[in-house]
Amino acid sequence: MAQIIYWRRELPPLSEELEGTHEVTAQSERVHHAYANRDELWGRCHVSLMAAARARIEQEVARLHGSCAHVVDESISSKSDDGTGDFWLVGTFTFVLYRHPPQAA
Repeated sequence: MAQIIYWRRELPPLSEELEGTHEVTAQSERVHHAYANRDELWGRCHVSLMAAARARIEQEVARLHGSCAHVVDESISSKSDDGTGDFWLVGTFTFVLYRHPPQAA
C-alpha cells in the first residue's frame, strides 16, 4: 500500500501536484489523572492523539480526492477537567495536500 502521510522532513513523491494547505484537529483518549505522573499521562495520550490525527488526515485526503499529505506543522496542547479528573491532548495539524497529476492524452 502506498504511503499516504508524510511527516515533517519526509517528502512526498516529486511526481505529485500540490493542491493546497489544510488543517485538521484531533484529540486523544481521556485518561484519569488522579495519581499519575504528568509525563506518563502525556506519553499515553500522545500515542492516542497521533493515531487519531493519522485517521483524520487520511479521511481528509480521501474526502478531498488527494493522493497524499505532507504534515508541515502541528500544535499540541493538554486539557484537563478537574470535575471528572480527566486529562487529554488536543492537536492541530497543518498539511499540504497532493494529487496525482492528470494523465496526458
